[in-house]
Amino acid sequence: MRTPHALLATAVTAAALAAAAVTPAPAAGADAVPPPGTYYVQSVVTGLNAADASGTVEQHRPRGNEDRQQWTLRPDGAGHLLENTDSPGSCLGRAGDRARTVSCTAAEARWQITPLGADRYALADPGADRRLTVAPKPAGATHPAPLSVGSGAGDLAAWYLTPADAPGGPMPPQGQRTLDQVTFLTAHNAYANGVDGGFAPPFVDLFPNQSRGIQQQLADGVRGFMLDVHQTPDGAILCHNSCTLVRRPVALWVDLQRIVDFLRARPDEFVTVFLEDYVDPGVLRAELDRVQGLSEVLYRPDRTGVRENGWPTTGELTADGHRLLIFTDHSREADRSAGLTRDTFGVMYQREWTVENHWSMGPGVGSSDWSCYSRWYDANTTIPLTRTEPGFRPLFVMNHFRDAAVASTAATDNAKLADRARRFCQPAARKKPTYLAVDRYDLGNPAAAVDALNTYTYP
Repeated sequence: MRTPHALLATAVTAAALAAAAVTPAPAAGADAVPPPGTYYVQSVVTGLNAADASGTVEQHRPRGNEDRQQWTLRPDGAGHLLENTDSPGSCLGRAGDRARTVSCTAAEARWQITPLGADRYALADPGADRRLTVAPKPAGATHPAPLSVGSGAGDLAAWYLTPADAPGGPMPPQGQRTLDQVTFLTAHNAYANGVDGGFAPPFVDLFPNQSRGIQQQLADGVRGFMLDVHQTPDGAILCHNSCTLVRRPVALWVDLQRIVDFLRARPDEFVTVFLEDYVDPGVLRAELDRVQGLSEVLYRPDRTGVRENGWPTTGELTADGHRLLIFTDHSREADRSAGLTRDTFGVMYQREWTVENHWSMGPGVGSSDWSCYSRWYDANTTIPLTRTEPGFRPLFVMNHFRDAAVASTAATDNAKLADRARRFCQPAARKKPTYLAVDRYDLGNPAAAVDALNTYTYP
């Protein structure tokens, strides 16, 4: 039975987090097996971890040191063993064409680990043309959970060996940090604050996600803003689920103007807006056209070679003046059918530039689910948190909130943000969170977690 996180220690201090994270692990060479240590065996295709499920080895959602997902790698003769940290003497092994846990003394526990490049490995049955493999994806479903041992090839038979206590390095000086090295405090449903205007129908609006207006959020250090935008006869309006019966809702352009005015007054700051986007592209373009000075600060990664050369430094962004990045969760394919894509007027498609974990840790009260897995992994989409491309690492949006914003719950959850980020989500994504998104950022001191993550780089 899982231990509810409400019973765990409430926080990891900034100093402890930084000290643990900046201790480098021995670096594996390009053609070397990683050194002995504790690892997650993580699918390149799905980003899910190999876990001991009562003797069957399955791919499960990453859950840190829970769920029997950690394995101790050590050499054994000409091969290697992966011993489960929760069951000494029990190793990841084989039984016919199935992956099973077996005695570490059995021949079926030994693996030949072969580097494939790009920090990926094949785990093979020594002397046989059989490898640990994720089963192909059936039509209309996700990849099956049980792992197999067979003649699989390509990425289905490719694995990351991700350190449980991931290595890190010192943070570059201010101005020399690339965008993907920095972590930003992010307000989930930033508009749903009850200060700037209405955001939901009566009774629903009794549970705001935030308690301070956008301008105060900016003053408090919030640099990521998640906004739900709906289409009404008045244009693009910020509402939760629907604008029906919402009193005094705020137009999108109003909050964007607040952000642009802040950036024009603070030339060293960078802000990101995430749109949960339910409007037609033409309506969104007209709304953005109302924001004075937007074109002066809007950042266009699609025009600056980011995919080929990686993210720029914060110093470069400041020098160029382009310090507002806007994402939409809308589909490029749907926009093409409408005849106008949002990136033509500077709104980036989030799935092309970021990875993001599932958006909820559970109901507003009770124990939480700290598993950290992709929001975009289902029967139709497979975008693992581990996704990278040659020369390009997506920004990582880490969601850390519940289905409903209950103040006492948010305070408890936010106090544990640093712990979840380091032990659960960072190894799950094999990258440091760029955005830590929370409800009620004024409770539980989530800014301390941001400060701690900004003391090191990963890897």
